[in-house]
Amino acid sequence: MNKQFKSGFVSIVGKPNVGKSTLLNAMVGEKVAIISDKPQTTRNTILAILTDDEYQIIFTDTPGIHKPKNKLGEYMVKVANESISEVDAVLFVVDATHKIDDAERELAKKISAAKCPVILVINKIDLIKKEDLLPLIANYSNLHDFSAIVPICAKSSDGVDQLLNEIKACMPEGPKYYDDDMITDQTQRQIAGEIVREKLMWLLDKEVPHGIAIEVHTMKDNEKSVHISANIYCEKESHKGIIIGKNGEVLKKVGSMARADIEKMLDKKVFLELWVKVKDDWRNKNSIIREMGYK
Repeated sequence: MNKQFKSGFVSIVGKPNVGKSTLLNAMVGEKVAIISDKPQTTRNTILAILTDDEYQIIFTDTPGIHKPKNKLGEYMVKVANESISEVDAVLFVVDATHKIDDAERELAKKISAAKCPVILVINKIDLIKKEDLLPLIANYSNLHDFSAIVPICAKSSDGVDQLLNEIKACMPEGPKYYDDDMITDQTQRQIAGEIVREKLMWLLDKEVPHGIAIEVHTMKDNEKSVHISANIYCEKESHKGIIIGKNGEVLKKVGSMARADIEKMLDKKVFLELWVKVKDDWRNKNSIIREMGYK
């Protein structure tokens, strides 16, 4: 192996809905994290791997830092806070269209204790005027002595190559932790479940999508097709009706959209069965939270 091979771990942190998952997908060139315009989409730490001839970068996309309203929320914030320690670099992602708030000031204090390079990533620059960018950079520069500040548009990948160059500059010499063809630690079953949850996040309003969890209980693969059966859990009987929709229209649409994405991932025909079940107030029950895979 080349003695100059570099590798390291990079944590992606920021408030909910600033575009962390979109950025992660843009950097690794594959969909490994679900995306929605609703906050708190990511619940667990998602590990994604980018490998080339000289580098291997292991990214962790974390739940957004927020004020938790239930035990699941407490778990998500704990995961995000823990991700800052023991990494080689931190990406602090912010939304160019929003002003700095107390949550970001608090996060900047936690990042200062990380004792590693911190890169400020200003996302969604396509939504602001060019003349507003420099004052924004100046304001954020007061929060922390960032090793670099990179404005980007994760949605179009504008600026992502420059960001990757800054990340590579922070990486120490190290081994290749994962095989070249590995891009995530998530199983296909986990990604399939998250794809179903993503479509529900897109189609449902208000609080309903946040009370949803997906359990893929069977995934049978043969040479030409994959048969998947999954339970959609919600917290209230009234939510069950909303998820199914009139004449089953919402559930059918979720199934159709999810199936298309899963077929792209697996490169096979997919047969997807979805069932909706109620687990009352599951986000406040530790045993069910663990059962749902949030450990």
